This record gives sequence, C-alpha cells and structure tokens, in this order.
Amino acid sequence: MTTHRRNALVLIAATAVAVLSVAGCSTASPGGTGSSVGRASGSASSDGPTGKITVFAAASLQQTFTTLGKRYEDAHPGTTITFSFAGSSDLVTQIQNGAPADVFASADEANMAKLGATDLAAGSPRDFATNVLEIAVAPGNPKGIRDLDDLTSSGVQVVTCAAPVPCGAATAKVEQATGTDLHPVSEEQSVTDVLGKVESGQADAGLVYVTDVEGADGKVDGVPFAASAKAVNTYPIGVLRDAANPALATAFTAYVRSDAGEKVLADAGFGAP
Repeated sequence: MTTHRRNALVLIAATAVAVLSVAGCSTASPGGTGSSVGRASGSASSDGPTGKITVFAAASLQQTFTTLGKRYEDAHPGTTITFSFAGSSDLVTQIQNGAPADVFASADEANMAKLGATDLAAGSPRDFATNVLEIAVAPGNPKGIRDLDDLTSSGVQVVTCAAPVPCGAATAKVEQATGTDLHPVSEEQSVTDVLGKVESGQADAGLVYVTDVEGADGKVDGVPFAASAKAVNTYPIGVLRDAANPALATAFTAYVRSDAGEKVLADAGFGAP
C-alpha cells in the first residue's frame, strides 16, 4: 500500500470517529437534560408533598399561622397554604355545611369534638398549644381596671365573646369559678372582634387571650388576672376527612407541632399543650 493511500485511509477513519463522537454527544445531550430535569423534579418532590391546602383556623391563630404558612411555603417550593380565620364555632358550621377545607385548628377541644362526632375529622386531632384569658384595656388603662371584679362596675363597658366561641366558653368558666356576673355591652363571634372593639374605643375592656394582647402591637394594654387559670383553652389540629390534599395537610399539621412551630407559638405567648 502506498504511503499516499495509507494516509488517506487514516484520515477517513479519523473523520468517522469524530463524526460518531459528535453524534454520540448530540444524542446524549437531550437524554442528559431530561435526566437532569427528572432528578430536579424528584429532589423537589422528595422534600415533601406539593400542591395546595386550605386551613380553617381559630381567629386567635391568625398571626402565628400566617407566619407558619409562609415559612412552610418557603421551605417547600410547590406548596400553597391558604387560610380562613374566624371563630372556631363558625368554622365548624362552615365545614359541616360543606365548605372545602383540608385542616382545622380549633381554639378549644369542644368545637373539634363536634367534627369528630359527625365523622368529619380524619383520624385523631393532636393538641399543639394552650391559651388563657387576659383583660384588654385602652393604652394606659384609663379606667384603672385591676381585676375581673372591676369589669362589673357600671361605668365600665365590657365586650366578651359569645358563648359558643371558645373565648366565650372560657369567659363563662371564669365567671362561674369566681362568682362574677359580667354584663357585656356586646358579645362577639370571634376574639379578634372583641379586641377590635377595645382598640377602636367602642369598649373600655374586653376579655381576650394573652396572645391577642401580645400581638396588638401596643394598641391595647393587658391586665392579667389569677382566675384565668380556671379556664385554660387547649388547641387541637387535625386533617379533615374530605381533604383534597391529605398528604400536604398531614405534613403541615406535623410542622405546626414541630420544634419550629412550637417556637413561633411560644414567641406569640401560647403555652405548651
């Protein structure tokens, strides 16, 4: 074989190898990209369930749950948590009437039990916090209120929660335990409504939770009273039977009860369950 012919064959072989290499790279590239996307998707999903849930929560949980929801979404991309805050008794009525919800967090065990009695709760709810009453007054306490008895004075306009609402039930327990007979100028359907009446000056005082005073940012002052220990409210949380996304609902309830959730709740003034 001549040198010229041998060199030509070598050149042809090298060219073929180069073409095959380029072809191989071109073929692998889409496959590689697909694998990379698959791994990224797998990584995101392995961090926990994704999707959306709606959480029905007691009005007194608005600040803490809003914080917890945002932190959970930030830590788990692909999740959206929507809240509906109101008096626990109103939320139970809404759920019983078919309102779509995945999770219910109540300000007392009695309202959670109503859902259990009608088989609307999935599994057993778990307690995650406690709360006690405190007297909310205008900044500086112009009426000089020092104890529960001061709320019975004729010159003091008092607002309380209605009896079916957890803060209303707690108020009734405190009245019974102390022999106090309050005569509120109005009874509200949520503790935030009571707080709003005091903040706006429509009432001189209101019975709310310690956490509501803490979260009022100085718009009210709080007057603690010893008898509040007679009515400690325990807060349970649970997944609802008809939850559209039970996996995410379960994950979020676990987060509320985690060390991170407990810290947010404790910082707001809630007690341990």
